[in-house]
Amino acid sequence: MSALTIEGWCKPSGAEKSTPIGEVRFYVDGPLHEHLEAAEERLQETQEREAMVDVDMNTLDLIIPEGYGPLSDCQMRVYLQHSRGQFHLVGHRASDGSLVYTNAVLIDQLID
Repeated sequence: MSALTIEGWCKPSGAEKSTPIGEVRFYVDGPLHEHLEAAEERLQETQEREAMVDVDMNTLDLIIPEGYGPLSDCQMRVYLQHSRGQFHLVGHRASDGSLVYTNAVLIDQLID
């Protein structure tokens, strides 16, 4: 399992720019890691732009800076950059639907 602490961002509906919100913490367990790798392989085979991977909120153990949670939904967006799979957390703030997301991480840097 990998414990990650990544810079988070918030983009309210209609806003031109995202603003930093501080550190977002979560865990990537074995099953989620496998789903991320499978999405990466599928993107490499199909040339699709991106894939969304559902997460189990019970094992994600998500910690978002105060005032930016809870999220009404949460997924991992997987995409390829230079043929390498990357992912980042994407969700929407329950109170107003603002987009909340993190910087990206390389899938192959996760620890099994």
